[in-house]
Amino acid sequence: MRAKVIVASNRASAGVYEDRGGPILVEGLRALGFEVGDPHVVPDGEPVHEALTAALADDPDVILTSGGTGLTAGDLTPEMTRRVLDREVPGVAEAIRAYGLAKGVPAAMLSRGLAGLAGRTLVVNLPGTRGGCRDGLAVLEPVLQHAIDQVAGVDHSASGTDQVESGAHVGRGAERHGHGHGGHGRGGHGRGPDASPSEPAPRRERDRPDALRVDTD
Repeated sequence: MRAKVIVASNRASAGVYEDRGGPILVEGLRALGFEVGDPHVVPDGEPVHEALTAALADDPDVILTSGGTGLTAGDLTPEMTRRVLDREVPGVAEAIRAYGLAKGVPAAMLSRGLAGLAGRTLVVNLPGTRGGCRDGLAVLEPVLQHAIDQVAGVDHSASGTDQVESGAHVGRGAERHGHGHGGHGRGGHGRGPDASPSEPAPRRERDRPDALRVDTD
């Protein structure tokens, strides 16, 4: 699985201060098994669209953006993102906002971030703060693999047996990287040969990070 991280920040891109949200996203994605390079830091506005377009040309599985989702005049990441999306996935953005609200941060509702599919790439806007990036990862961690599998055509049935809607048991990751799915989609979460097909894949306990905060950039 491959991912890209784009940071929208006028001040960080100008060298006024070091971006701290992007590295959190890179570290979190690597912990989930993604291949991801350093964050690409760009100014707010049109450069975000250019960075998204360039990142999509490499056909990653996931693109996470950080910053530019607030209410200031320069916060245009959602507008730049909407230009490249083919289909929105509103539940993801709603869940990220709800996570902050549930932790007692009323300003979380002011974040305008979007989520959706650009081709077969899942694009998600996250706030520019460190807490917002951590919260976004906490919300995304349980569903990223499943979302990627769905895009690839893998159906996770109620019995725990994976069925590929197209009839082929090789998805997008294998087509791209020459890997099989290990029996459970593209992320190598397959169960061993002795496991019962009816046994659901194990779930891990996850830390719940700090509450989401609205961008100040």
